[in-house]
Amino acid sequence: MSDYLGITTPAAKDAGLAASVYGLEHHGLTRLQRIYWNLTAGPLYEEAIFRREGRVAADGAFVVGTGAHTARAAADKFIVSEATSHDKVWWGEYNRPFLPETFTTLMMRLQGYLQGRDVFVQDAFAGADPDHRLAVRIITEKAWHSLFARTMFITPHGIDAHHHHVPDFTVICAPGFQASPTIDSTRTGTFIIANFAERIAIIGGTAYAGEIKKTIFTVLNYLLPLDGAMPMHCSANVGPGGDVALFFGLSGTGKTTLSADPARRLIGDDEHGWSDNGVFNFEGGCYAKVIRLSAEAEPQIHACTRRFGTILENVTLDPVTRHLDLADASVTENTRAAYPLEFIDNAVPERMAGQPSNVVFLTCDASGVLPPISRLNPEQAMYHFISGYTSKIAGTEVGLGTEPEITFSTCFGAPFMVHRPLVYAELLRARMLRTKATCWLVNTGWTGGPFGVGKRISIRHTRALLNAALDGKLDAVPYRKDAVFGFDVPQACEGVPADILDPANTWPNKAEYDARYDGLAARFIANFALFADGCPREVIEAGPRRA
Repeated sequence: MSDYLGITTPAAKDAGLAASVYGLEHHGLTRLQRIYWNLTAGPLYEEAIFRREGRVAADGAFVVGTGAHTARAAADKFIVSEATSHDKVWWGEYNRPFLPETFTTLMMRLQGYLQGRDVFVQDAFAGADPDHRLAVRIITEKAWHSLFARTMFITPHGIDAHHHHVPDFTVICAPGFQASPTIDSTRTGTFIIANFAERIAIIGGTAYAGEIKKTIFTVLNYLLPLDGAMPMHCSANVGPGGDVALFFGLSGTGKTTLSADPARRLIGDDEHGWSDNGVFNFEGGCYAKVIRLSAEAEPQIHACTRRFGTILENVTLDPVTRHLDLADASVTENTRAAYPLEFIDNAVPERMAGQPSNVVFLTCDASGVLPPISRLNPEQAMYHFISGYTSKIAGTEVGLGTEPEITFSTCFGAPFMVHRPLVYAELLRARMLRTKATCWLVNTGWTGGPFGVGKRISIRHTRALLNAALDGKLDAVPYRKDAVFGFDVPQACEGVPADILDPANTWPNKAEYDARYDGLAARFIANFALFADGCPREVIEAGPRRA
C-alpha cells in the first residue's frame, strides 16, 4: 500500500523524465509505488515539504532532524565477507564480517519493505578524475536524502547522460526499515552493510545522511588502491601559483575550516583521490560542521547556511521567524550543513588540480603538549599517517560525550579504511617522494594544558602558521629538533608569538608538561606496536623516544 494512498505529489508528473534505461528491477526492486528519478533541488524541496520531512529556514536552507541518530553509527557497519575481497580487507573493529547468505536474506526483506512505496533515485559520479570516477546510484525512501545525494556527488551533464547512466555501485537507504538482530545478525536495528562482490550497499535504521556519503567513501577506499590511486580523508586547496595542499584529519579537527581559505581555491572539503593526474575531489559538495559557526571566523561556510539548496541537519530553527540558531547544541554538537561546492566563491569548478606541494596532518591534541606546527621527514610522515593521532570531537559519532576523546585513527580515517593501513601509507610515501611534497603536523587542539585546563589554539595563529608553511616562508626560519618526537619545530613565524611555538612555555608547570608529553609518547609507541608487523624498520624508528 502506498504511504500516500494515491495522492498526487508535487513532482509526480515529472518523476520519470530523467529516468535511466537501467531500471531498479536490476537491484531487485519491484512493485514500487512511484520512482522519482534524478529530481533537482526545487522539486525535491517540494516533495520533502509535502512529506513533512523538514522545514525551510528564513533564508532558504532546508532544515531536517535525523531522529535518534545524529552521527555515524560506526559500530553498526559491516562488510560482506566473500571470496573476491576477503583476503584484501582489514578485518577488525571497523570492518566487521557479514555472511553472504545473511546479507541476501536481509536484502530480500528490504526489497519487500520498499514494495508499494515511493522511492527517490539519484544517478551520479564519485570522483572528478575521468580515469578513476565511479558511477553511483543512490536510492532513498526520503526526498531530502535524495537532495543530499544530489548535493554531495557529481551529477551527470544533461538529460541524455541520465538516461544512459549505468551504476558501478548502488546504495539503498531506507531509515524506516529496521533489522532484527536475532534474524539478521546485526548489533541493533541499525545497519550499514557493503557488498563488494554484488556492488551494492544497504543502510537501514538511521536517517543520518552522513552514512550515505561515508559508504561511498568506504567503497572508493577499497577500489582505488587496486587501481594504483590513493583515496584520502582530506580536504584540498590550491594557491594562486598552482601549489596544491592536502589537509588530513578527522571531523572537528579543522579540515573544512582551514581549507576554505579566501586566498586559495577550494578543491574539496573532505574526500579526495591522488592519481598520476593529480588530486581530485570525490564529491560535488561539502558537508561541514556548523555548531557555533560565526560569520566573522568562517564567512564562506556561514554564508552557505543562508542559501536555498543547503541542507541543515539538526540545527535549531525558531518556529515563528524561521531564523537559525547555530549556537544551539541541544540536539547534538554534530550539527551539519551539506551544500554544493560551487556555493564557495573560490571553489575549483573542475574539482581537480595538480600534484601536491604540501601535505598537512591535522591533529586535535587534547593533552595540550604537541607543538602547533612541525615539519616531518618522509619516514616520520609515514609513521604519523599510520598512527593518525587526534581526538574525537563531541557528537561526530554515536556514544561520544561532551569531552574530546583521545584516539588513534589510522590514516586519519580508520572507520573508512578497508585495506590494511600499510597499503595506504606506502601509497602516500611513494607519491610524496615522487612529487617532493613537504609534510607538516599541525595541532589544532589545546595549549597551556590539557582539555579543561588549557585553551584551544587560536584559529588565527593556526592560519598564520599554515599560510607561512604553504607560502614557503617557514623554509628560511630556524628550527629546533623536538626531544621526544624528533620532528623539526620552527622557532619563529610572523604573526605568531614565539612562546606558542614551544608548548612547554605555555604550561604553568614544566614538570607537568614533561610528564604529560612522555605519557603521550608511551601511547604512540603502544599504538604503533599494533602495526609494526611488516612495517619498514626506518618507519618504526621514526616514532617518539621516551627519556
